[in-house]
Amino acid sequence: MPSLRRAVTVMAALVVATASVTGCTTGEDAVAQGGTFDFVSPGGQTAIFYDPPSARGTIGDLSGPDLFTDEPIRLSDFTGKVVLINVWGSWCAPCRTETPELEKVFAEYRDRGVQFLGIDVRDNRDTARDFVTDRNVQYPSIFDPAMRSLITLGRTYPTSVVPTTMVLDRQHRVAAVYLMALLAEDLRPLLDRLTTER
Repeated sequence: MPSLRRAVTVMAALVVATASVTGCTTGEDAVAQGGTFDFVSPGGQTAIFYDPPSARGTIGDLSGPDLFTDEPIRLSDFTGKVVLINVWGSWCAPCRTETPELEKVFAEYRDRGVQFLGIDVRDNRDTARDFVTDRNVQYPSIFDPAMRSLITLGRTYPTSVVPTTMVLDRQHRVAAVYLMALLAEDLRPLLDRLTTER
């Protein structure tokens, strides 16, 4: 009898687990997945570059609601542009240091075909809006408290590391990933190269 009870318990757990997985991947709030990018950090590096361009992978169809307007933002809105994706949170101390640096670089490069896009994670909307307003951030952010949009960044992308920054070339292939807070001088050489790549 105990073994029968154990078998029934295991079967019930499997049904619940299957229902949980199914619940996360279906419905109107499901995030599109796909892409060919597989994150690898050789030797625990915090700045990883993917070259040559022909070897770069693509992320999935990144999308989510705008932090302020709730209108959808899609990566496809920025066709033909170099795109810097920054994962941040108002609760993240390194993000407070990094954000003015990112805004400085965005101001320098936006007229050269570079778009910045934030993804605000594990956050309260009002607090996140105050964070952006106080720092006069001009580029948009996806509001992603449950981190659903991050699924599109790659099968093994380290979603627990905040801040992180991913830079896509004009074909939206992954050119670099930074697992650290950035300074302006960290980004300029990469953006100079990507904006002139054919």
